[in-house]
Amino acid sequence: METGTSNPKNDLLWNVLTLAMVAAIVIVGILFLAVFVNPNSALNPFPPVTLPGVIIIPTETPGRPTFPPTWTATAAPVTATIAPPTAEVPAVSATPADGNAVAPTATKKPSSRGYSFSIQTDPASISSVLFRPEWGCDWMGLAGQVVDLKNSPATGIRVQVGGFLGENKVDLLSLTGTALQYGRAGYEFTLAEKPIASTGKLWVQLLDQSDLPLSDKIYFDTYDSCEQNLIIINFKQVR
Repeated sequence: METGTSNPKNDLLWNVLTLAMVAAIVIVGILFLAVFVNPNSALNPFPPVTLPGVIIIPTETPGRPTFPPTWTATAAPVTATIAPPTAEVPAVSATPADGNAVAPTATKKPSSRGYSFSIQTDPASISSVLFRPEWGCDWMGLAGQVVDLKNSPATGIRVQVGGFLGENKVDLLSLTGTALQYGRAGYEFTLAEKPIASTGKLWVQLLDQSDLPLSDKIYFDTYDSCEQNLIIINFKQVR
């Protein structure tokens, strides 16, 4: 009876292959473990995608603002300079050779005294033929015009004349803008049918629509001359 025997060469080959397989399994296991522990390892053929870094947006933290230190002004000493007293020089008036001093005369001009209107110049007396040639010397009157702060005509202002002319009482009322021959805001009054002399007995005044005074009472003189039978008084707004 023939008994089968194993070939030693074949056994050695299978042993070597088995050892190689076991070694390969161990190596592969080590590689898997290394990749598992460190996925970004160079041994990993499929490394994970690198994500972009997280952007951190700074947030404004409220806090107390910082101000520069307070600047304190230091007043420099001031040296006062005292001017020497000056002597007041009295006005010296000229004296004629005969020794009689001549005192100067001044025309008193009424002030506005807080009123809105004042006279532009002192009252003037002229011949009425310049504006009323048809009446000649058979008339005496008062006329003028009124302007505002911009020298523009101020129409619609009430003008009153009062006082006495001889024995007759005068109380007349008119409006600016009714006598255009003296200007766009001109006015005119008939005082008499002939020139009559008077001194400080008549006055003229501007009034508003409530009869409140817009100017002071301006007193004027009249004359018994045909060359001075028209008195001109112009008003101007001063405030």
